[in-house]
Amino acid sequence: MTRVHGSCCSPGASAPLTIGPPPVPVASPRSTRGQVRLAGGEFAMGDAFDEGYPADGETPVHPVHLAPFHIDETAVTNAQFATFVKATGHVTDAERYGSSAVFHLVVDAPSADVLGQAAGTPWWINVRGAHWRRPEGAHSDVTGRQNHPVVHVSWNDAAAYAAWAGKRLPTEAEWEYAARGGLAGRRYAWGDELTPGGRWRCNIWQGDFPHRNTAEDGYVTTAPVKTYRPNGHGLWNTAGNVWEWCSDWFSPAYYAQSPPENPPGPPTGTTRVLRGGSYLCHDSYCNRYRVSARSSNTPDSSSGNLGFRCANDAGH
Repeated sequence: MTRVHGSCCSPGASAPLTIGPPPVPVASPRSTRGQVRLAGGEFAMGDAFDEGYPADGETPVHPVHLAPFHIDETAVTNAQFATFVKATGHVTDAERYGSSAVFHLVVDAPSADVLGQAAGTPWWINVRGAHWRRPEGAHSDVTGRQNHPVVHVSWNDAAAYAAWAGKRLPTEAEWEYAARGGLAGRRYAWGDELTPGGRWRCNIWQGDFPHRNTAEDGYVTTAPVKTYRPNGHGLWNTAGNVWEWCSDWFSPAYYAQSPPENPPGPPTGTTRVLRGGSYLCHDSYCNRYRVSARSSNTPDSSSGNLGFRCANDAGH
């Protein structure tokens, strides 16, 4: 594994200066539909193997105590997001900007829509007309992918959906507790071995990144949200497939000062936390499919591997 800070995760937004603020989310009554209730309690948060990138701030490992909460079994799907858009008329940041980032091997758009490579990450192509309905560009659509995770959603879009659904985004601590599935101090949601018994347990890159994906796990891009096996808490795909937005602002120094009870993340910041890795992660470049791995991006950023799942307070 390289110790270089990889940038495969997702490029930042390159927005025109004239774009206005995102739509204000409309809150709905609380709903726990599609969620599992977790008892909370204390767990050790962070990278116990010292395998993370220093700039990601996965250490020190520190005790965290969480109140009970609910969290979605799966990432939000294209079908679920379509219902939200139909009900609210929501226009995503990618649609408002007019373009979004698509991985170079899967661009499906007229040449005139290819607007250039992302700075520093040439495998990301800024494609006009790419958004959640057309994830690879104008010649693509989500037909047949209703049960795949929605992508090209920004943090702003995810927060708007969560409010409409009567939910919220999980805190980073809630996300890691849930993703661990009850396994303390393990590398992955299922244990310490990536492919136990020679079987893939997550949708990540196989081959030579970023030029050749052998798709040994069966998928070049997203997989259906209930692929592989759920973890010990009943959550699906907490490693790989799509990055998932959390509610927290990101700081690499936060773990050294994080409160032990229900940490909410830093009070301010410029980027929001992303968790879980995606179909582009590979140990030769970015092994952020480990359960402790962190990344971040600006709240208006979108790309073909950014999705989310929702959470909720436990209620009464």
